[in-house]
Amino acid sequence: MAVKKIRWYVKAQLGVLMLPAGLCLFGEAIIRRGMEQLASSAQLATANGDSLSLNLLRAPGPWFWYGSFGLILITGGVGLMIESGLLRGYPGRQ
Repeated sequence: MAVKKIRWYVKAQLGVLMLPAGLCLFGEAIIRRGMEQLASSAQLATANGDSLSLNLLRAPGPWFWYGSFGLILITGGVGLMIESGLLRGYPGRQ
């Protein structure tokens, strides 16, 4: 019986930790995408001869994969929390 309670607790806590981690990764993907768009517009502006010097911005990285992994974590966290809380509740409680 103790193993069932420990398994329930680990699944519930894992869901609680996965949800905010996924939200953070998804937010990071949004920020990186915005930086990428800003850098490309700065390059277009400097190519046209405008005096916009934002050469400090570099390509922020693989924003698509950050967002995808973030959405996977969000979905998994919500699923674990629902499974551990709504369907069965605390083990041994009838």
